[in-house]
Amino acid sequence: MTVPPAELELAALFPQASREAWQKLVLAVLRKSGAAGEQADPADVEALLATATYDGFAIRPLYTAADGAPVDSGVPGHAPFVRGRRAAGAVGGWDVRAQHTHPDAKTTAEAALADLEGGATSLWLRLAPAGGIAVETLPDVLRDVYLDLAPVVLDTGGDAVTTTAASDVLLALAAARGVAPSELVGTLGADPLGFVARTGAAGDTVTAHLDEAARLAERVAASYPGVRTFVVDATPYNDAGGSDAEELGASLATGVAYLRALTGSGFDVAGALGQLEFRYAATANQFSTIAKLRAARLLWARVAEVCGAAEPDRAQRQHAVTSAAMMTRRDPYVNLLRTTIAAFATGVGGADAITVLPFDARLGLPDDTSRRLARNIQALLQDESSLTRVIDPAGGSWYVEALTAELAEAAWAFFTEIERAGGMAAALASGLVGERVDATWARRREDLALRRAPLTGVSEFPNVAETLPARAPAPAPGLTGGLPVRHYDEDYEDLRARSDAHLAATGARPVAFLATIGSLATFTPRATFAANLFQAGGFDTPNAGPGDDPAAIAAAFAASGAKVACLCSSDKVYAAGAAPVAAALRAAGATHVWLAGKPGERADSDAAAGVEGYVFTGCDAVDVLRTALAKAEVA
Repeated sequence: MTVPPAELELAALFPQASREAWQKLVLAVLRKSGAAGEQADPADVEALLATATYDGFAIRPLYTAADGAPVDSGVPGHAPFVRGRRAAGAVGGWDVRAQHTHPDAKTTAEAALADLEGGATSLWLRLAPAGGIAVETLPDVLRDVYLDLAPVVLDTGGDAVTTTAASDVLLALAAARGVAPSELVGTLGADPLGFVARTGAAGDTVTAHLDEAARLAERVAASYPGVRTFVVDATPYNDAGGSDAEELGASLATGVAYLRALTGSGFDVAGALGQLEFRYAATANQFSTIAKLRAARLLWARVAEVCGAAEPDRAQRQHAVTSAAMMTRRDPYVNLLRTTIAAFATGVGGADAITVLPFDARLGLPDDTSRRLARNIQALLQDESSLTRVIDPAGGSWYVEALTAELAEAAWAFFTEIERAGGMAAALASGLVGERVDATWARRREDLALRRAPLTGVSEFPNVAETLPARAPAPAPGLTGGLPVRHYDEDYEDLRARSDAHLAATGARPVAFLATIGSLATFTPRATFAANLFQAGGFDTPNAGPGDDPAAIAAAFAASGAKVACLCSSDKVYAAGAAPVAAALRAAGATHVWLAGKPGERADSDAAAGVEGYVFTGCDAVDVLRTALAKAEVA
């Protein structure tokens, strides 16, 4: 609808904004905060605020129409499918896919039925060795499921031999129930290269599994038009700590390998493309997730075009699952926030099917409540947040469009590097993929340790006294030996586990005493910061309260039972009060003393008084906490 100019008078009252004016205003703020010096120029602002990614490009603080359109996004439902596989885009919703892995067939059957009655539209069954469901129990697991209404996705971790056995059971079950082959919909889950990524299997195993999967695809394609044989599962690369571009590049190389295998066994290009479904991890970095799904469709459309596919056959079918790597054990209810953001991003990004992992997935097998919450997150997004009323919610965002283009370029570079190395199987065998992912994990791990990438409830705002929900143990991983399975919280989890063990052995948690100096208003900011940091390692953090008498502070330290301490106050108070308090703490038996703040001109006098380290924004929190546990004599 065209709005008459007369109704826009309010906007006309304000001066037109310019990029230059914004830069000047931001520069003033940066100078005030100390992030920019007096010599800085307004043109430097965007570089100062840019954020580096793990994929070699920077995220700028501002994107506008002046930057130009980075890619031709086309229109929804048409190549290059950046804006969605379907012309209707998000309108009509997506497939709500519920994951199940419980080894007891009766329990899984009841849970699957509850999911379908509660809003799920398909089932993802994780079979042994990838999960806990035994192949022979599939008829019991699916006893109440209408196979012509609810698509079923099988997942054996990519093991093509087990996939064939499971597929035979599923297809026989459908036939026994009188389901017409044309009405059966699902994905069988053959993923030979994903199996190699998880297990490190040798090259001859890859060949055998590819041949087995291709034979299964031939049988399926002849009679079951709604069933796909292969899944290109890129989540192992996210689980190993890899970047978005690495996940995308690996998926492209894997997809190309499967196209070669299928066309080599007699499929035409269109038929081969129709046998593939792609699975990606969705993280709480919502814009990166949106861009990743858009870039994946763009890149796959280009691959399919080069292979000679007609436009409708170039569209990539996507299944997105909330990232397992980002899920935490501690304060698990925060996972509800993480998965909600990730699910929102996948819906906006245009995924065809979405799985939200239950918030308690790191604790064991989910219960009825956590599965219901996982379903309801998607119900809220689709039905109450009106996300499915807009064809392409992200379309036209200068930030999203630019991020999509830069991510696609980085992913294409990794894909072509893999191809030059001989393809995905060779790149996995040579260690090329593993080394690249390990390097990214090292950078990510550093960001987590320095709390540049904060984890709420873990590295920030931890709840040391929490009682974790009790859950039945999940089945032990059946696929190991390949890429490692990592979690963003693992370094902090190791620290908290040591604290838990200390509590079990002694009846008390380790203590980090906060030697507060001066008035409440003076020491509270740094005491709060220090308490937050030490609690991330499972420490109790009593403080001395207001006062500046070194003897009184040392007495409070001794009474707390602590072995380590941290001075907390302002720089002005530190100038006269830090050294005597540190010395008193040492005399009272402190094995290590930190100071909350950055070392400055007083560093030498601090050291002479017994201060051995500093805690501040940007310090290595994991290193500080490891030292603190060791000095507190926690094994």
